[in-house]
Amino acid sequence: MTAWKCRVCGYIYDETAGIPMAGIPAGTPFIDIPGNWTCPVCGAAKDAFDAVSEDDLHARSKTTVSEVIAAELAAFGISLVFGLPGTSSLGLVEAIRKNPALRYIVFRHEGNAAMAASAYSKLTGNVGACLTIAGPGATNLITGLYDAKEDHASVIALNGQSESQYTGPGGIQEIDQDALFRPVTVYNNTIADRSKAVLLLSRALKYAIIQRGVAQLSVPNNIQKEPLDAAFCTRESCIPGTGIIPTEDRIRLAADRINAAKNPVILAGWGAYAAGADVLAVAEKIGSPILTTFRAKGILSEDTEWVLGILGNVGSPMARSTAASADLLITFGVGFSKFTNVPSDKPMIQVDLDPIKLGKNNQTLSLFGNCADVIPRLLPLLEGRDTTAAKAEVTRMQREWDGLRDREADSTAVPVRPPYIMKVLSEIIPSNAVISLDVGENQWWFGRNFRMKRQRFVMSGYLATMGFGFPGALAAKLAYPDRPVFCITGDGGFSMAMADFVTAVKYSLPVVVIILNNRELGMIRVEQMMEHYPNFATDLLNPDFAAYAEICGGVGIPVRRPEEFRPALIRAMALDRPVIIDVDTDPKRF
Repeated sequence: MTAWKCRVCGYIYDETAGIPMAGIPAGTPFIDIPGNWTCPVCGAAKDAFDAVSEDDLHARSKTTVSEVIAAELAAFGISLVFGLPGTSSLGLVEAIRKNPALRYIVFRHEGNAAMAASAYSKLTGNVGACLTIAGPGATNLITGLYDAKEDHASVIALNGQSESQYTGPGGIQEIDQDALFRPVTVYNNTIADRSKAVLLLSRALKYAIIQRGVAQLSVPNNIQKEPLDAAFCTRESCIPGTGIIPTEDRIRLAADRINAAKNPVILAGWGAYAAGADVLAVAEKIGSPILTTFRAKGILSEDTEWVLGILGNVGSPMARSTAASADLLITFGVGFSKFTNVPSDKPMIQVDLDPIKLGKNNQTLSLFGNCADVIPRLLPLLEGRDTTAAKAEVTRMQREWDGLRDREADSTAVPVRPPYIMKVLSEIIPSNAVISLDVGENQWWFGRNFRMKRQRFVMSGYLATMGFGFPGALAAKLAYPDRPVFCITGDGGFSMAMADFVTAVKYSLPVVVIILNNRELGMIRVEQMMEHYPNFATDLLNPDFAAYAEICGGVGIPVRRPEEFRPALIRAMALDRPVIIDVDTDPKRF
């Protein structure tokens, strides 16, 4: 029996199967079908069909390119895809609908979908995925994908593409997507031949995982719907992990330098987040204070012995003086952001998985490897020492810093002071919570005044884009449905993403959104002041955010006085619905 393919739409008539629903029994040769018969998909005449050659291995397949792509995504452990459907991605969207291992989370804006994919990867360590259309859908992804690029989050972006590419003026939703995505990706391609679909997808996922970045594939609309048999496709595999360990001699040399130091100080970064217990064990053995970068806030509970909190713009004076007085800095997984402002003239022991970040000065001993693998091998080589005096000094500085922040948290001031907001949040938010943090003044107060108890938190680090907080919270709730999730944001950042509050309602994602509403871009106001500019263009005309939550189907709670905040937060946590707590704050109190 032979298969016949419509040249207009690609529909295949299989003589073996026939079309019983149309009165054409199984086994009916194409030649015996009445001459006035037309294609059941596009209505083309019978003479628009050509016999499919026997050597076309894919023509008889019951699966399409899109269905094979969906199955490959699931095989790589992807279960959530964030995006927005449209004409040029309908084949892929349909394949996701049909695959029980995948769930398509539809956002109101593709930028929020991409930020959610980035946040999902940062929180879970798994690949985040987003899918949208060609042209404007693709361009809207860019900010979220740049966030993933800058913070080394593994993300796969799938985009539709018009059927005939680069046709020039008159094309609809057609852009050069290869050129668009090139600067943001570690892998970037277009599937122009169905037989290469699995190879290119497996390669894209491999790059995203190993190089910890963004991979992008554009899939033309017509190719999405073509038949494809995965059994006849070439694919690449991915190594299970990137565990790298320096030589024993190199680790011994690092231990010798640490043992010889009189005043070593540990600086733990995001790259050491999974090794918090090992970092503490090193501190306890050598009597070293522990400082962290902003992204590593929460690697250890902030009331832990030896922890002095963040080094940098939002950190304490005690952390800065401790780093300045060190005769050796031991940096574990530190990115050296300018806001951390690591003293660059200090002798260092550096441990990092990114070799480009190693060797910060000519006094650095670099260990190329994963902190989670290297620190346990370093620890037995370290010599214990009397830590009594060092511990007492760290305890004194902890108390001084806590006392300063307690005095800042005025429980009577109106509008509500941000230090008081952070104090209440520190006391109420449980240790198993996930916090998504926006960019702006709210971020400054969180870094400085919120006291972590091993909660997980996610933010836009190096890109520092406003509007990240809320889509990050949605991703957190989808990743950890049994854990409480909070979004700490400002009125400026939330207003960039607020259209997707209805997404939280639609998918029953009970997140608690705390908006520090000062009716101003507060951080920009401060930056203008620091650079001796007059305040200009920072004022915001805001809607009633609490009323907006109610209109969307959630719960809105306005807070105008400090005594209202704690009960509002407790009430919000008890509700199984998305909640916005709209808190009046004052930018002049910064």
